[in-house]
Order: sequence, then structure tokens, then C-alpha cells
Amino acid sequence: MDDLLYILLPLAGFIIGAIAFFLIGIAYRKKVAEKEIGSAEEEAKRIINESIKSAESKKREMLLEAKEEIHKSRTEYEREVKERRADLQKQERRLQQKEESLDKKLDLHEKREEDLNKKVAAVAAEREEVALIKKSQLEMLEKISGLSQHEAKDYLLKNIESEVRHEAAMKIKEIEAQLKDEADQKAREIISTAIQRCAADHVAEATVSVVPLPNDEMKGRIIGREGRNIRTLETLTGVDLIIDDTPEAITVSSFDPVRREIARLALEKLIADGRIHPTRIEDMVEKARKEVDHTIKQEGERATFETGIHNLHPELIKLLGRQKYRTSYGQNVLNHSIEVAHIAGLLASELGVDVTLAKRAGLLHDLGKSVDHEMEGSHVQLGVELARKYKESAQVIHAIEAHHGDVEAKTIVACLVQAADAISAARPGARRENVENYIRRLEKLEELTSSFPGVEKAYAIQAGREIRIMVKPEEVTEENMILLAHDVAKKIEAELEYPGQIKVNVIRETKAVDYAK
Repeated sequence: MDDLLYILLPLAGFIIGAIAFFLIGIAYRKKVAEKEIGSAEEEAKRIINESIKSAESKKREMLLEAKEEIHKSRTEYEREVKERRADLQKQERRLQQKEESLDKKLDLHEKREEDLNKKVAAVAAEREEVALIKKSQLEMLEKISGLSQHEAKDYLLKNIESEVRHEAAMKIKEIEAQLKDEADQKAREIISTAIQRCAADHVAEATVSVVPLPNDEMKGRIIGREGRNIRTLETLTGVDLIIDDTPEAITVSSFDPVRREIARLALEKLIADGRIHPTRIEDMVEKARKEVDHTIKQEGERATFETGIHNLHPELIKLLGRQKYRTSYGQNVLNHSIEVAHIAGLLASELGVDVTLAKRAGLLHDLGKSVDHEMEGSHVQLGVELARKYKESAQVIHAIEAHHGDVEAKTIVACLVQAADAISAARPGARRENVENYIRRLEKLEELTSSFPGVEKAYAIQAGREIRIMVKPEEVTEENMILLAHDVAKKIEAELEYPGQIKVNVIRETKAVDYAK
């Protein structure tokens, strides 16, 4: 028990000491805090007082600045008002001066108007006087000249008309020359360049081929016993063999040039071989057909090579080769197509258009003529169908469709193919027309030209491409020659149909004849 007391007593003392130390610490901290609070309150009062003082000083400064700004604005406003008043005064003075000048001008205008009225009255009086003088002079002139006023007027009008006709003729000549120089110069250069750079052969159109025979005895062998040989040949080739009195010759007739060529080659092979019977005829016809097919393919490839056109469908190449045996108006269609391709390409190069596309369209433009003997429809329609079938471009198909004007040409390439086709067909020697139609056209040209007054003789020369007119010099003056040529050209354009152009050449010749005796 005593031991427990010894332990508890020190412990209680320690606790009491700790509590006393804690209370003393609290009292000390309170005093320190009170001191700090007091000093903080004093500092706050000091800061507030200083802030009040600085705010009052700033207030006084701002009031001073505001007063100065107001004074400055008022001074500026007064200055602007003075300036505006000065401007208004100047404008008022200007307006006053303008009013004064307008008043002066109005007075001057009124004076001038009065003077003008006086002058008008004087002119009217003078005009009446002039009219009287003119009347008296006209009467005097009529007496002196022996012509009435109407007759004198007609005489003057004739002289004026002659002068005007001369001036009109000269003006027409000048305008035509200017138009030709400016408008047609480039076209002439392009077309002439294209024609000069391109040349092609031409052949005569025919529906028959003549096969020469070594002797007339061969005719009987070709006919065969009871005509079996000739019937076999005609059946296999689809042609007509004409064996008449023509010595040492047989005529092969067919509208299809390919069939005609096969029959001609087969006949030549049979004649060279000498063995003529139905079995041999079949063999030779088959060989001839293969040879013609090979030739057709070679000619088609030649056409594409000459024109530089590639990537054509093989069937199109064969159709082009078939044109070798097709003619139109005496012109070989394959050569014509190659020529059109070259001309279209040359024109395209001059104009900066796609040359390859123009050549392709020109080469294929008459594609339908390869099959127009076998299928119904125009060669234009057939050509369009074939081009579509073998996947040609829309531009090429349109050029084929428009090259004869069946539809309106909507692309430059189509226009170039039209022009190239016309150039190839219209050049001298390209096509052959019926002699009777040709003579009738020349007679019509001479008859139409001779119907004009003052024409003595008219001659159609250069195959109808020029009309030479001899006029009577006493009826047609040099000035009227230009008008006559113009009128003749217009009438020819209106009444005749002709390829290319016709030159109207008017000639006036004056002669003086005398005799030395």
C-alpha cells in the first residue's frame, strides 16, 4: 500500500505541474494575441486613414483633369463653330456672286434672244427675196438653155446617177477585196496547204470487169457441155458472165465489186491452168476468195498504216479493205477515205485540233459503203451502226453521221470531216459525172449569163469553173462591169447547182480600126 502511495504521489504532482504549465502557456499566448490584435487594429486604422487621404487627393486631381478636359472641349467646339460660321459666310458670298452672275447671264441671254429674233426676221425677208431672185433666174435659165425645170432636173439626176454608180462600183470592189483578204485568207491558206500536201489516185467507176482470153476457143470450154461450167461459176461467185462476139474477151458483170473480183481471179486461174470443169471451178473460186480476203486485209492494214491510225477493231480493218473494190462517181472509196483522213488531219493541225481523232473520223466516214450493196439503208446509217457495233468513240460516230449534213455538225472534228470530204470530192479529176449532165450544165451557165443586157458573148471554160463574158463597150461602161459581174455571180448562186466555185470574168474591149491606102 505504501508502495502504491509512493507511485501515485509523484504521478499526481507531475500531472498538476503539467496542468499548471499549460494554463500559464495559455495566459501568455492570450496576452501575445491581444497585443497583436491591438497592433493590427492600429495598422488598419493607419491604412484606412492613408487610403482616405489618397482618395481625396486623387479626387481633387480627377476634378482638375475633368475641368481641364471640359475647358479644352469647349475651346475646341468654339473654334469649330467659328470655322463653320466662316465657311457658311464664304458659301453665302459665293452664292450671292453666282446669283449676280446668273442675273447678268440671263440679261445677256435675253439680249441675244432679241438679236436672234431680229436676225431670223431678217433671214426670212432675205429668203423671200432669194426665192424671188431664184425664180427669175430659173425663168431666165429656161429661156437661155431651152430646157424646162423638169428636163434640167432629169439631166442632173442622170449625171449624179452615173457618178454614184461609179462610186458604188468602186466601193463594192473595195469592200469585196477587203473581205476576201481578211475573211478568206486564212481559210484559203489552210485548204490550199492541205490540198497541196495530199494527193491520191482516182479510178473509173465500173460494174463490169473484162477478162482477156488466149483465143476464142476458150469461150466454149468456159461454157462447157450444155453450159454446166458457166452455170457453176455463176452460182459459186454470184456474178453474170457475158460471152458475146467480143473477140478474145469475157465480161464479168456484178453490182458487188468483191464478187466481181473473185470471179475475175478465178477465171484467170482457170484459163492459166487449162483444166475447166465444175470440181476445178470450185477449187479455183475458193482459192480466189481466200486471195481476195487476204488482199482486203492487207489493204485495210495499209490504210491504217498510211494514216497512222491504230487500235482499230479487226473487222473495221477488213471493212476498210473492202472499199478497195468500191467506187463512187469514179472515185475509189478506199483512196478517197485515206485522202479525207490526210486532209482532215492537215486541217486539224492548222487549227490546233486533235489530229489523230480527225484522221480516225476521216478514215471511217464512208465505212457504210463497204456493206451498202448487202444491207438496206444509206451508207451514213450503216456506217454509224458499224461504228457503234465496234465501240468507236462518240465523236467519231457523230462525224460519220454528220459528214453529209444528215444531222447538224456539233464538233470541230465533224466540221473538218465535212470540209475534207468536200475537198476530196470536188478537186479536179476526183469524180466523173455524166457527159450529158455536164454539157447541159455548161449550156445552162452560158444561157443564164447571156440573158443580161449588154452581154455580147459568154463562154464556159475550164470545165465550167469559169464563165468568160464579152460585153458591148458602148452599152457597158467600166464602172458597170463590176456591178455586172456581181449580179451574174448572184444569179448563178441562186439558180445553178455546181461543185466548188465559178469564176465570173467580165471583159470589155475597145477597138479602133483604120486602113492605110
